[in-house]
Amino acid sequence: MASDDPKRKGYIKTENVILLFFVALAVGFVGGVAFSAYRSVGTMPMGAAGTGVNPMAAQQRAMIDALVQQTETDPTNVSAWTQLGHLYFDSGEPDKAIAAYERSLALDPDRPDVWTDLGVMYRRGGDARKAVATFDQVLTMDGTHEIALYNKGVVLMHDLNDLSGALAAWEQLLTINPEARTPSGEPLRDIIAQMRQNANQ
Repeated sequence: MASDDPKRKGYIKTENVILLFFVALAVGFVGGVAFSAYRSVGTMPMGAAGTGVNPMAAQQRAMIDALVQQTETDPTNVSAWTQLGHLYFDSGEPDKAIAAYERSLALDPDRPDVWTDLGVMYRRGGDARKAVATFDQVLTMDGTHEIALYNKGVVLMHDLNDLSGALAAWEQLLTINPEARTPSGEPLRDIIAQMRQNANQ
């Protein structure tokens, strides 16, 4: 669920949406690599009396309804559109998230983090090429945007079978941050070395 921190409101979600890859180095590129969205909706507990009602999901839906009403009342509210996109992201509704993020960015396009979130949603919605194009747009705005570079590599390798493009993106990331790690903690440098070794076998 999106944070209520004023510093984040409507602007920073990207730190939570980096795309996760490599369950284990031992799997290797040739043997197959597992991918998933790093920010995914967690398993929620059963509601009271075992009704199966998810109280967090109900709260999230109430927040979505409130934000939809807010955007209808004030269609120029950038923060409301962005928060709506975040909530649709969290609830697994990529098409609605895309629509909300696009409205937000039409009003205020100079936010690389929100563009990166949009790129993740394009990928989740099945449009890998548009996801990569969006990450590239982020990089024209901020050539050191580490999450855009990382996610670009994930989509290139997993969705578009472009190993060389993925390696180029991640190696560019290493020039910015030599200590870059995957969300599961492995040094990205080690991942790249393993991929190159497997590709040459």
